[in-house]
Amino acid sequence: MKILMVCLGNICRSPIAEGVLRHKVKEHGLDWTVESAGTNSYHTGEAPHKYSQKVCLEHGIDISGQRARTFTKNDFDTYDVIYAFAGDVVADIRKIAGNAEMSKVKYFLNELHPGKNESVPDPWYGDESGYLPVYQLIDETCNAIIEKYK
Repeated sequence: MKILMVCLGNICRSPIAEGVLRHKVKEHGLDWTVESAGTNSYHTGEAPHKYSQKVCLEHGIDISGQRARTFTKNDFDTYDVIYAFAGDVVADIRKIAGNAEMSKVKYFLNELHPGKNESVPDPWYGDESGYLPVYQLIDETCNAIIEKYK
């Protein structure tokens, strides 16, 4: 199983999800690949946001080695599931996809609330206090993903 987490800049939500799901995959002894990307290139090459790193470290997960990268059309060939973190991200993926098959693209939170197409709040726009609720939501959703695909 190869999973790609996709948000806008690949420094807040998707790196947390990559770290959390990788951690859970390892705990369950699964042979999965979990990575992340962003639909824009503003932060390409940067480490995750300091508060994303901090909230993960507080839960025993080190994401400091991750680097932001931009989602590309080639990702459709590489990954089995592409999780989008918001409606604008789905729209961006659709533009990047061109004629690629969009069936691999799923709203991340649909694993918790099927069919609702809800967005994971973007903590980048607030202060540090916004990162823990996002972490908790991502953690709960990653549990659902493990249960679904293990």
